[in-house]
Amino acid sequence: MIKYFIYCRKSSEDEERQVLSIPAQLQELRDFAKQNSLFVVKEYDESKTAKEPGREVFNEMLGEIEKGNAQGILAWNPDRLARNSIDGGKIIYFVDTLKIVALKFPTFWFEATPQGKFILSVAFGQAKYYTDNLRENILRGIRQKIRRGELSAKAPLGYFNEPRLRTIEPDKKTFNKVKECLGAFATGQFTLTAIQRKMFSLGLVGARSGKPLVLASVEHILKNPFYYGHFQYRGEIHQGSHKPMISKKLFDKIQEALVANGKPRKKREEKGLLYKGFAVCGECGYAITAEKKIKKSGLVYHYYHCTFKSRTQKCSQTRFLREEELTRQVQDMVQKVSLSDEWRDAYLKKLESENADVRYSSKLFVQNLKNDISAISARLSRLTDAYLNEALELVEYQERKNALMAEKKTLEEKLSNFERKGNHWLELMRNWILGANQAGNLIKQENLPGMKDFLVDIGSNRRVAEGMLLADFKMPWRDLAETSVRARARGAGEVSLSSNSELWRVRDSNS
Repeated sequence: MIKYFIYCRKSSEDEERQVLSIPAQLQELRDFAKQNSLFVVKEYDESKTAKEPGREVFNEMLGEIEKGNAQGILAWNPDRLARNSIDGGKIIYFVDTLKIVALKFPTFWFEATPQGKFILSVAFGQAKYYTDNLRENILRGIRQKIRRGELSAKAPLGYFNEPRLRTIEPDKKTFNKVKECLGAFATGQFTLTAIQRKMFSLGLVGARSGKPLVLASVEHILKNPFYYGHFQYRGEIHQGSHKPMISKKLFDKIQEALVANGKPRKKREEKGLLYKGFAVCGECGYAITAEKKIKKSGLVYHYYHCTFKSRTQKCSQTRFLREEELTRQVQDMVQKVSLSDEWRDAYLKKLESENADVRYSSKLFVQNLKNDISAISARLSRLTDAYLNEALELVEYQERKNALMAEKKTLEEKLSNFERKGNHWLELMRNWILGANQAGNLIKQENLPGMKDFLVDIGSNRRVAEGMLLADFKMPWRDLAETSVRARARGAGEVSLSSNSELWRVRDSNS
């Protein structure tokens, strides 16, 4: 008597998309076996797609057949057994070698004859063709959605999938909460764990668990370009048609904050160590730490030096920097970007006279931005042509395209902001002049914490090498510092209106 295995399968899709669920298949096959007096020794079932080989339960069943524990298979339809050439080939090979002597299907006739095996191979091929064709149709629909700027995937936190229009729209319940968290992280005051706690306090939790989002999910949210109007599909950035949550500029700040504060770390607050964590070693890049030394006289001195934590290179920066000397250098650095009350008034007066040239310079600025955007669009077009002509590998194409898309988005936001705010740069320039003047007041007041925070705001890459404090100033502070150095070299000792032609180009930076 032939022994049979019952095999039932449904793909891992939603239940309502199945032709027949596993319980229904089992019942039909049991009834079919009873009607035809088939001896069933075991039932197998699994929920996994058959478009690729590697089904554990299916392979286990074939292993039992190879051992001789059964000689036949009872399934609802041949496509339940295989939708790929490898699994289909195994079944036919087992029939050829008489390991399988009978295949029974309520919806399909089969006999172990050359004609029957041919018809079975056609059925397996048809199942594979259906799968391949379905995949192509789905991918074609996805590509069309991408052309329209629509992400064909689950909406990220803060948005929801609109079922009627099949678009992604802002979620009224969570949109502003996520936006608040993104803005908070961009300030640089939050680590991943801190922003995770903030999200939980606002009710942003896992959809299924109701628990705080795992750190990997939090990091994915912070890195997701969807929030500034783009989206990523298969490693490639595309322009989205959905409503952005934040600007590209804020997104860039979030990425900077991720590098600086992304990893949670324990901090021990030590009073009096003003510059601890303020800079890094200029040679190995590791943090500058501080320590106290108490002299025999009872006086306490603070020294700053490299932590020497690098395992790949030996740091030669053995010089210790006393806090008094570091403070002097901080003051000198702030002095380079400060304006006295006299020059504050002079520059504000000149700013007022700039109104006469505003209209022309605004048109020129807008035209330059539009030219830059058009140039990037042309580069994107050439890049796509190069990829289609197989002059570029996929990875290189994606990297270049993603960089160009990000640059284009930044310029488009600049253009949009300028056209919306008009000559808002005048107000920004005024605020910058007042800020530079306030830097001088910090020195007069000997406000050391204020000077330290001021340097953190206007610069980056603060480092100590050979006992010297260095930093990279942001624009337009960099112009002011360079102009100040040139003025001192000439013996002027103060930025004067004679150097005004050099300094006044900060207007373009502020724009």
